[in-house]
Amino acid sequence: MAGDDKDESLAPGLHVDGLRALYEQAPASLVGNAIGMALIGLAFWPLASAPRLLGWLAAAVLFAALRLAHYLRYRAARDSDGATLLAWRSSWRALVLAQGSMWPLAVWLFWGLGAAFHTVMLIVIANSYTLASVQLLAPQRKLFFVFSCIVLLPTMARVASDTSQAWHWQLAGVLGLVFVVAMTLGRAYRGALSQAIGLKQRTEQLAAQLRVEKAAADAARRSAEAANSAKTRFFAAASHDLRQPLHAMGLFAEALRQKSQRANDPEVVSLVNSINQSVDALEGLFGELLDITRIDSGGVEVQSGPVSIKALFARLRLTFEPTAFEKGLALSFHGERHFAHTDGLLLERILRNLVSNAIRYSEDGGVLVACRPKPGDKGRLIVQVWDSGIGIGQASLPQIFDEFYQVQTIRPIEPHQPKGLGLGLAIVKRLADLLEARLGVRSRLGHGTVFTLEVPLGRAPRSLAPAAAAGAARLGLTLQGRRLVVVEDEPAVREGLTVLLAAWGAAVEAFEDIGTLQQWLATPALDAPDLLIVDYRLPEGRTGVDALACLRARWPAQTLPAVVITGSSLGGHEDEAAEHDFHLLIKPVLPNKLRAMIGFKLGLR
Repeated sequence: MAGDDKDESLAPGLHVDGLRALYEQAPASLVGNAIGMALIGLAFWPLASAPRLLGWLAAAVLFAALRLAHYLRYRAARDSDGATLLAWRSSWRALVLAQGSMWPLAVWLFWGLGAAFHTVMLIVIANSYTLASVQLLAPQRKLFFVFSCIVLLPTMARVASDTSQAWHWQLAGVLGLVFVVAMTLGRAYRGALSQAIGLKQRTEQLAAQLRVEKAAADAARRSAEAANSAKTRFFAAASHDLRQPLHAMGLFAEALRQKSQRANDPEVVSLVNSINQSVDALEGLFGELLDITRIDSGGVEVQSGPVSIKALFARLRLTFEPTAFEKGLALSFHGERHFAHTDGLLLERILRNLVSNAIRYSEDGGVLVACRPKPGDKGRLIVQVWDSGIGIGQASLPQIFDEFYQVQTIRPIEPHQPKGLGLGLAIVKRLADLLEARLGVRSRLGHGTVFTLEVPLGRAPRSLAPAAAAGAARLGLTLQGRRLVVVEDEPAVREGLTVLLAAWGAAVEAFEDIGTLQQWLATPALDAPDLLIVDYRLPEGRTGVDALACLRARWPAQTLPAVVITGSSLGGHEDEAAEHDFHLLIKPVLPNKLRAMIGFKLGLR
């Protein structure tokens, strides 16, 4: 008996809970069997002889009653020890097999009676009980195999023996496939249950260990924090490689759009625009992940200074007015005359996230972005984002700034609106903490939400340089007659850049590393290029700064404008950019961003 228990246990590590789970499923199994008996009784009452049908029903009811009695015995003694429950398992198995034998018996007794519907019903019932037994019996490998053989093999034999039907062998073969499928499902379920039980046991062991080692909890927490920090650093360092496919996809899609426009193929243009929209969405989601990484790894530095609320609101209006208009929302700004003393880029990123969420979760009414002095504290400003959206329940408010937490809304989000990853407000909270700005939220379900941010009051600088016009470069940007040099080690990105720049009219010289670049530079009588576009990380431990040095050494009398593209989200290249006179772009670089940067570097209007 011990060997049998070891071989046919529910799963490795079967314990009392596993046996209890088996017996607890008896009511559901009995209900399913009762339905099958009722179906056969109703279907064959006018077709089969009374002794045959009543005899079958009597046997089926008898086995069901015995199984019910077995369950009631267990229910009356649920707290029995494991040895008692294990002793009951033999009778439980016997009753399961006995009741299972009633279905192939029904096939043999009633086969050929009535119309094709009755034949199909018999086969369906036999198959259904075989597949339904997976959850109950599959953990016991031998019992499940025997049960499946008892139900399906006699059914297959009866189908194959019916020579009055031309398709009897084919149908028997189909039942054989059902048998194979049942065995496969049983094996998969058995493995999953085995893992679940193993995990439960492991969890119990860990819980006991944690209770014993409570004194070491602080050390374990520090270890977990170190592991999380290592994960953050790894993700940030690997972001260069993670960004490459997305970067190349955007370049190729834009090049294809340019060609399809010239070919006057609106269908292809529409498809490419859809690809570009998907790339934009991917960039947004990827950007959120990398923002979290940069903040957690200390790659974001606060650079405080005077911030014009008017200029900030103007940029927000330019970005979000079309989206608000499309949804029929009023987007308003008040308090533009003030100045704050904080990091303008970080403050703008916070407000962009809040305004984007406000528009996304509002279907009517509007969104208000306001700035005013804090009552009772003239040294601070309050910046608020109000919306008339769906609101947030009080139970969810403490969790909305957690990573990957998404509020369950009472109204569904429109299909065209990206749901996001649940990182936007987590980024807002981290950035607010970096600025040491108090962040608050109030909300009422069905009425709307207001986010409040407190920042130091600032003063207007004595002279303000006119701000550069924001927005995308003109779609008609042409690089006809311009010569560009590209240094990029990733073949797909290098080819995408070459194709895209050529589509804009440029003559492109592309190189995979500094070695091939130096060979080209050794060619006599070279004309100086108009712009340099280089990847930061190059083979053999070289960098884009080294590539720029080689190129500028070839034409020392000329100032060669340069753009360096990097996939690193840790930052730290800003000092190099100032020292070596280049502008920095972070991958994935979408075509609109690249086009705007090229236009800026070449002074194109």
